[in-house]
Amino acid sequence: MKILLIATRQIGDVLLVTPLLRSLRCAYPDSIIDVLVYENKGGMLEGNPDCNQVISVAEHPNFSQYKVLFKQIFRRYDLAVSTLGGDRPLIYALLAAPKRVSLVPAKRWQDAWKRWITVAHSELDNETTHTVIQNLRLADLLGIKRYYEIVIPTADDSVLNNYFDWQQEKFAVLHLLPMWHYKRWTIKGWCELIDYLIDMNLYVVLTGGNSEVEKAYINEVLSKQQSDKLINLAGQLRFSDVAELIGKSQIYVGPDTAVTHLAAATGTKTIALYGPTNPVKWAPWSHKNNVVLVQGVGDCVPCHQEGCERHKQSFSRCLEQLDSSVVIETIKLM
Repeated sequence: MKILLIATRQIGDVLLVTPLLRSLRCAYPDSIIDVLVYENKGGMLEGNPDCNQVISVAEHPNFSQYKVLFKQIFRRYDLAVSTLGGDRPLIYALLAAPKRVSLVPAKRWQDAWKRWITVAHSELDNETTHTVIQNLRLADLLGIKRYYEIVIPTADDSVLNNYFDWQQEKFAVLHLLPMWHYKRWTIKGWCELIDYLIDMNLYVVLTGGNSEVEKAYINEVLSKQQSDKLINLAGQLRFSDVAELIGKSQIYVGPDTAVTHLAAATGTKTIALYGPTNPVKWAPWSHKNNVVLVQGVGDCVPCHQEGCERHKQSFSRCLEQLDSSVVIETIKLM
């Protein structure tokens, strides 16, 4: 059997689909299982033994890109499993396989076709069900056993030895910048936290991407710090390297972002800084009791909105008012 698992969302969502991927692999060990993701979002599947091939598509494909995808998936599969209830993921599933299982939106007449084209479906719950559990309900529809553990990316080679003696030194890992502005903590908070960790005789390693926005943000933090124990590795590591690095660290602190989900899965002590995000739906997933979620302050928290101005580049007062002392005290208790 050939199976296409559709996970066309952001990087963190791809990581959170790995328990369902593992469930499919254990149920159908001899099958070919491919995963469809957005372009440049498949890094979390590096070295994943449950995946045969990662197929990518642009977030907003043009006609030529649709043609390429059509050739890759059209009637190539026996089963398509969609972890999304949007129009395009369901169309991809319809093109790919005669048998389709999917999450679907709440009942609306304009979405009725999504239920009609599936042999089984589960309704999306964006309030009270964690994303991992939501995905695993698709395993239930297939009558297969659930596997709950997130599978982290791996690689045969490591580049970490190029930067510092990470296997001998004690260090903390901080990931400063999330994708969206409304999930940001303050530079002041990060600087005070870095000072505390260095005073605890820890190296502090910064991870991140290589976008100009992220570089500028990290450089602003670096400009306020004068220590050779602060190491900036942003933009220099693959997700497999980041996972290995965090797995050897003393503690990780980060905002609501993919790397925080990755840190939780490594088993390392993890502090997640959340603002308006619903933690029931999106908290870092771990069964190892290694995660503490520190939510921003305010009677409205969590509001489940995109910041105080209701858009992705908004600010979140609950995070701006989160004092570093709260985070430091949390570290002391872990």
